[in-house]
Amino acid sequence: MRKTYLISALILFSCYHSMAVGNYNAQWQKGTTFYQQAQYDSAAYYFEQIAALKPQNADVYYNLGNTYYRLNKIAPAVLNYQRALQINPDYKEAKDNLALTESRISNHIQTTSDVFFLDWWHTITHPNKTGAWSVAALITFILIIVVLFVRRYQKSGHKIPVQLPGILGFFCICFLVLAFAAAKKAQQSNEAVVMENDVPLMNNEQKGKPLSLIPEGTTVKILDEKPNWIEVSLPDGRSGWVQGNLIDKI
Repeated sequence: MRKTYLISALILFSCYHSMAVGNYNAQWQKGTTFYQQAQYDSAAYYFEQIAALKPQNADVYYNLGNTYYRLNKIAPAVLNYQRALQINPDYKEAKDNLALTESRISNHIQTTSDVFFLDWWHTITHPNKTGAWSVAALITFILIIVVLFVRRYQKSGHKIPVQLPGILGFFCICFLVLAFAAAKKAQQSNEAVVMENDVPLMNNEQKGKPLSLIPEGTTVKILDEKPNWIEVSLPDGRSGWVQGNLIDKI
């Protein structure tokens, strides 16, 4: 009975997977066709459907960015280019199109560069580095076991330096820290895009006159969250609170 149930479950899973793949290919073809025919609203609809099916596909978000750019919808275009780059930071076409789109933002806020070591830290702890650092930690741990085993049973000849296991252990811990930091970033989206024009940036009390107005399409960093309000940092380093429904997380 259990065997029959297992076989039935596998068949159902296989059928579901085949249907999902078929649906994905059909949606992609429709979206591409509508885009080529300059029917961008329809293309956006199908590419959004694909994004729901393949949320980790950078090409889908890149196509969505292009589609919204054609529709002159700056904020959704920036959002989707940023999502493509979050998955694949080396996506040159997405970088170029993001820069082009941001150049069209009215009153664009110029980015203040971080200190070089902060840029370096952000690069090496990018979410897509989680797997690489995890593998590096595992390999280093295996090397520690091998070295300890060889030292234990080595009888003659050139001895393995006694410091080697400690050095490998240090690197193993470093790799684990980097893997943890990258994994934490992958779980927590700390950036968002302003989706409306002239969004008020408020003080800590969320009352009174706005500190400034944030243009549509601006990418901000999330610092804190409260019900209906999110504290953000602007590209030039200023910070304040905005209504949560006026921004979309990357």
